[in-house]
Amino acid sequence: MHRLGPVTDIPVGEGRAYAVGGEQVAVFRLRGGAVRAVSAICPHAGGPIADGLIDAKVVICPLHQHVYDLATGCSSTGQPPLRVYEARVDDDGTLLLTT
Repeated sequence: MHRLGPVTDIPVGEGRAYAVGGEQVAVFRLRGGAVRAVSAICPHAGGPIADGLIDAKVVICPLHQHVYDLATGCSSTGQPPLRVYEARVDDDGTLLLTT
């Protein structure tokens, strides 16, 4: 379990990249209050996934608009999947990540 800091460090509707155990992880704070975490590097061309546009279900890579499901990591545009991580917020508002 990794403690990443206050969930309030991520504005609602946006993502942030964190270095976790030698890997880059993109963590998103969804408008509905949930958090999701996936690999921070797009497998297509290394795009910064944390900078992508999100909605309640997907993130769109900012470089070439490949679409990834935030729950499964699967691409709807034919790219290899992103790794998915378990993310949650504890009672103190701290963002926790399981790798």
